[in-house]
Amino acid sequence: MERLIMNKLIEWKGKKNRKPLILNGARQVGKTWLLKEFGKRNYENVAYFLCDKDEEINKIFSSNFDIERILIQLSARWGKDIRPEKTLIVFDEIQSSPRVLEGLKFFCEDAPNYHVAVAGSLLGISLHQGSSFPVGKVDMIRVFPLNFEEFLMAKGQKRLVDILFQKDYESINTLKETYEKFLRQYYFVGGMPAAVLAHVENEGIEEVRSIQQQILFDYTRDFSKHLSKANVARVNLVWQGMPAQLFKENKKFIYGVLKEGGRAKEFETAIQWLIDTGLVYKVNRCKVAQMPLKAYEDFSAFKLFLCDCGLLGALSEIPASQMLVSDEAIKEYKGGFTEQYVLQQLISKDRGSIYYYSAENSRLEIDFLIQNEGKIVPIEVKAEGNVRANSFTEYLRNNPDTHGIRYSMLPYIKQEHFDNLPLWAID
Repeated sequence: MERLIMNKLIEWKGKKNRKPLILNGARQVGKTWLLKEFGKRNYENVAYFLCDKDEEINKIFSSNFDIERILIQLSARWGKDIRPEKTLIVFDEIQSSPRVLEGLKFFCEDAPNYHVAVAGSLLGISLHQGSSFPVGKVDMIRVFPLNFEEFLMAKGQKRLVDILFQKDYESINTLKETYEKFLRQYYFVGGMPAAVLAHVENEGIEEVRSIQQQILFDYTRDFSKHLSKANVARVNLVWQGMPAQLFKENKKFIYGVLKEGGRAKEFETAIQWLIDTGLVYKVNRCKVAQMPLKAYEDFSAFKLFLCDCGLLGALSEIPASQMLVSDEAIKEYKGGFTEQYVLQQLISKDRGSIYYYSAENSRLEIDFLIQNEGKIVPIEVKAEGNVRANSFTEYLRNNPDTHGIRYSMLPYIKQEHFDNLPLWAID
């Protein structure tokens, strides 16, 4: 299974000012596999240590941060010599070992010729007292579920990916039915590696959904592991309420949907915890569509999205037949589901901060706003070929110097004030 993020790991290896690397992301998005595969392809060997299962590793870092001593003891624990430039040192489940995390600072300062990479989420790190995060002493790469292009590659469709990357819109339009077929599959399967692998190997739907449900169960088990009983209840309300938030007409997050009389003070910590774990993405409102967008960010109004569209389908208990076959059956919630997919694609491509826009005292709302090369780009998302969008049209009319993007099931069409791009060609 190829991951596009492998190129970033190769860039990290070749950096002159390379620091220890933290590969951060939600559980089960493939961080461990990435580091092992990266090490296998680019180093003579990989010294792999699983922090949450190996008490000896915690003891090695417990007394002091003498890196020379630590390297000798790690070599003894591994059973081979750890050599600079030749060995990739991997610490997995780093959130379980705050002292190991803190020790990355000393690898950076005292042993920069050793290549060190760790995998883990920020889950639980802030809960540990007496340890500090190595600010400024680490590089960080965030890992997401497979995006649509990676899904196509896993399906053996690299040529379709090449056409997308080459922006060969004539071919993209010609192959519309093919791309749409795979997009439907991706909506159901999503990008969690275990689900994608099961789909690729046998193309069955029951096993894929079973894997998704197991992942959801594992996540809820993590809630209980890391949180107090009171906070577990709040996190569960937010988590289980995600479909209701996304599938209503106004997708702005409303606390009252979680429970009658719900307020921000009651749930803001739970929401932030889910964001920190990588399970949820937050898109804040931008109240004025001017540069820089961050200056006009409204923290009180936002949308929440899951990390993966396949998990959203499983959490929503949407039947596979409706997602893979029937177009009309999912019409009621298609808008929210399509926004989920587009947001995932934009995040996976490092498009920077993403907002949505709604005007004061007006019903005008734009699904997403981003900055690109010093310009504001409004993005309209349409689930089908019916692309009537009064807000998008009005926004472009009021901002004649702006060029927008509309994602829909229509083929590529370049118009005066916006480009229509098919949903499978998000760049």
